[in-house]
Amino acid sequence: MVVDGLRALTRQFPRAGRLTHIVVRPHKRGLAQSLTETDALAERGLVGDRRSTAPMGGRREVTLFQAEHLPVVAAFLGRDDLSPLLLRRNLVVSGLNLLAARALFKDQPLVLCVGEAWLEITGPCEPCSHMEAVLGPGGYNAMRGHGGLTARVLRGGHVRVGDAVVCDLAESASVTEDRGLEQRSSPSQPLLF
Repeated sequence: MVVDGLRALTRQFPRAGRLTHIVVRPHKRGLAQSLTETDALAERGLVGDRRSTAPMGGRREVTLFQAEHLPVVAAFLGRDDLSPLLLRRNLVVSGLNLLAARALFKDQPLVLCVGEAWLEITGPCEPCSHMEAVLGPGGYNAMRGHGGLTARVLRGGHVRVGDAVVCDLAESASVTEDRGLEQRSSPSQPLLF
C-alpha cells in the first residue's frame, strides 16, 4: 500500500509501542520511584508524581522517554546500561517513535493513547543541570538530543507497565473510545488510518 502526502504519512505507524517503565518523583529533587501501575489525571499528571499536585494544566504534566535511547545515552556515558530511574522521566516507551507522535499539523492533532489515558505531546524535555549530578561528568551532554518529550494529559485513566501505546488522530481516538483501543493496537496489526 502506497500512502501519498505528508499528512497521510504522519498518521501511519508500523505498530503499537509498549509502556516499559513508570517512574514518579513525589518531591522535587527527591528519589525517583518505579511503579507497575498508576492513574493519569487529566490536566494534572501521574498519581504519585509531584506534578500531579501542582496547579492544573501545563505543557509538562507528564514526561516520556524513548526506551531505545537508553543504550545510546549509556554508551555516551561509557556504561553498559542505564536505569530509567536516573533519567527522571515518567513513562518509558518502546516500539513506537515518540518524536513522530507530535502533531505536525494544527488541524490534524495526534493523541498518544497509553493504557486508558490520552496524552498530547507538547515538546522536547531538555535535560537539566541535575543530569550532571545524577549521571556524572558529561551527563548533561549525553542527554542532549535524547532528553525525551513532555505531554499534557487530555483524558485521565489507568496506565500499567506492558500497556499498548498507540498514536491516533484526536478525532479518531474519541470515535474509537467505545470500541476500545486495545483491540486495534495489536503489535502484529499495522496502524493504518
